[in-house]
Amino acid sequence: MERINPPELGRPSGFSHAVTAEGRFVFLAGQTALDADNRIVGDGVVAQFERALGNLLTALRAAGGEPADLCSLTVYVVDMDDYRVHAREIGRVWKQLVGADYPAMAGIGVRRLWDVEALVEVQGHAVVSR
Repeated sequence: MERINPPELGRPSGFSHAVTAEGRFVFLAGQTALDADNRIVGDGVVAQFERALGNLLTALRAAGGEPADLCSLTVYVVDMDDYRVHAREIGRVWKQLVGADYPAMAGIGVRRLWDVEALVEVQGHAVVSR
């Protein structure tokens, strides 16, 4: 996998501008902070982001991948201002669960998610080389 960040686009922070990869594609469904009983857990956007990302990584691992295989991630956020206020904490969660590298990413503000209690949802694509 190669992360491409041309200097003409400015230095990215918390994402890569482009990613190329060869291998088997894994399309990851949107994940929220649902627990095994299908209940939203976690107080606040940071806790819910950690659970949602953890759920996405569980699905990725079940497909034979690992966090480094993520090439694209979309984050859907109910309250973008709150998400931005907690960006450093969310960044620490990312580094703890995924590492220092970032896929191509987008953050999109939405009015609400499927489960009204959900504050954040993550959806991604990975390329597994095995």
